[in-house]
Amino acid sequence: MHLKKYLLTGLLVWLPLAITVWVLLWLITLVDGVFFAVVAGVEALVPESAAWLSPLKSIHGLGVVLMALALFLTGALVSNVAGRWWVRQWHRLFTTIPFVKSIYTSVKKVSDTLFSSNGNAFRKAMLVQYPRQGSWTIGFQTGAPGGEVAGHLGSDLISLYVPTTPNPTSGFFLMVPRSEVIELDMSVDEALTYVISMGAVAPSAVGPIASQSSS
Repeated sequence: MHLKKYLLTGLLVWLPLAITVWVLLWLITLVDGVFFAVVAGVEALVPESAAWLSPLKSIHGLGVVLMALALFLTGALVSNVAGRWWVRQWHRLFTTIPFVKSIYTSVKKVSDTLFSSNGNAFRKAMLVQYPRQGSWTIGFQTGAPGGEVAGHLGSDLISLYVPTTPNPTSGFFLMVPRSEVIELDMSVDEALTYVISMGAVAPSAVGPIASQSSS
């Protein structure tokens, strides 16, 4: 009995660390693969560069460092007027290519919505009845219906992303009346942890629950 208990306790200690290391190594390998492909392409176009580019392939993790540096320099560049002008030219170029336009525009709209500091996407966790009345799950507000959809459904609705468990990268997109959801005080990180753990890791009690337990 004690052996089983100790094994499970040890598993709970090492499993999060092992999965975290595995994910980080997977990301590093992925970025390195892209970097090595770029290096190989440059070597094919400019054979003279192989003498000083080939040693770079042996540096594990260099792709991640260069990507982080490129992102930092890009952010610094577009923070001034000249950089924003180049971004506008880049945007104008990609929105004139017929097939590329639809992909680029769609991805840009989603990324601007999700990662903009002024946006409201994934800023709130909410309780919603899904997939039927009386059955509750956690969703994340992504905005509000607009355009033709809002014209058919009305204005007092919100858009929700309901993630699946334990993989939150897939889920369902719902448009529900605001009166049918309950806004939670827990942070998005706490709500995601609650979903991923299938309810095993409950967030700290706040709001109405805390006030009832203290009374």
